[in-house]
Amino acid sequence: MTVEHFDFSDHSHRRYNPLTDSWVLVSPHRAKRPWLGQQETPSKSDAPEYDPKCYLCPGNERATGNSTPNYESTFFFQNDYPAVKTVQPSLPANDKTKDTLKNRLFQTESVRGNCFVICFSPKHNLTLPLMKQQDIVKVVSTWQTLYNQLAKEAVEEKKPYKYLQIFENKGTAMGCSNLHPHGQAWCLESVPNEVAKEFKSFDKYKHEHNADLLGDYVALEMQEKSRIVFENDTFLVVVPYWAVWPFETMVVSKKKIPSIVKLTDSEKQDLAQIIKVLTTKYDNLFQTSFPYSMGIHQAPLNATQEELDRSWLHLHFYPPLLRSATVRKFLVGFELLGEPQRDLTAEQAAERLRNLDGNTHYTENL
Repeated sequence: MTVEHFDFSDHSHRRYNPLTDSWVLVSPHRAKRPWLGQQETPSKSDAPEYDPKCYLCPGNERATGNSTPNYESTFFFQNDYPAVKTVQPSLPANDKTKDTLKNRLFQTESVRGNCFVICFSPKHNLTLPLMKQQDIVKVVSTWQTLYNQLAKEAVEEKKPYKYLQIFENKGTAMGCSNLHPHGQAWCLESVPNEVAKEFKSFDKYKHEHNADLLGDYVALEMQEKSRIVFENDTFLVVVPYWAVWPFETMVVSKKKIPSIVKLTDSEKQDLAQIIKVLTTKYDNLFQTSFPYSMGIHQAPLNATQEELDRSWLHLHFYPPLLRSATVRKFLVGFELLGEPQRDLTAEQAAERLRNLDGNTHYTENL
């Protein structure tokens, strides 16, 4: 059967992700199918302001026996169970000059670093959309403080710190083991895979087009407008053209800002506003505390001029919910064995998010 007109909102197609040199299959007609799969439990906002059992609440004892101080604002400390450590034994010696099957296929390298927990607020029952904008500014300032501190330690104390990955897992659906408002920061002596792939793509694009990939992307999104969710003077929130998760978004600076520490006071205010508005829209979408994983991609610590030239500050938000507060997206089957697939187009998702209130949280009307 011949289809006379291709409809991006109804017909299958693939979209290219230039950041990671990958593709995503878009099948918008599949959104019409009935759902008989797993149903999640909606998140409820019934947590107390202080939980005596929470190791992140002020004054409480943590699992290791250390005590969390009676902090009154944003607070960070070294993770009691870090994924990487600053000091560890060296790997066994291996002659890598020999062309052996082990050297070809079983490659290993040591990795050192440090991990931190960042408490956004002393109040156990808050999340970023429920915090005041000025309190989110304090979170951004804490990110800057930690970045600068680790960069300084790398130089003055020869600590093995190269890249700081700041992220937040919000909600049990994203594997969060403690619902106190917090994020994490893992600092490694190497650049992680996802960031390294982006850097490689940035270099390739610059070589081929003599332009910044994200600079051109911001200009194109501002021209087309169909995937814009929200914007202010400094930042743009879009559902990326190549988004995998149903309501995935990217926060990207409109001009080249290589890292979080380069933000001015007014730009920090703009980032705080963007985070509050976006996460409020997320919660309002299905009237639930919306789960997601968020991460900041930026320049490495003590970046060379070449690394600064290729870096462009942006944040990825990956939320798993698909149709409601109880139906989530799974990356299984074809997604695991073939390539990522989504049912909702980026434009449809952006329109739904754009039309939501980003200033009033749904709980304020209950």
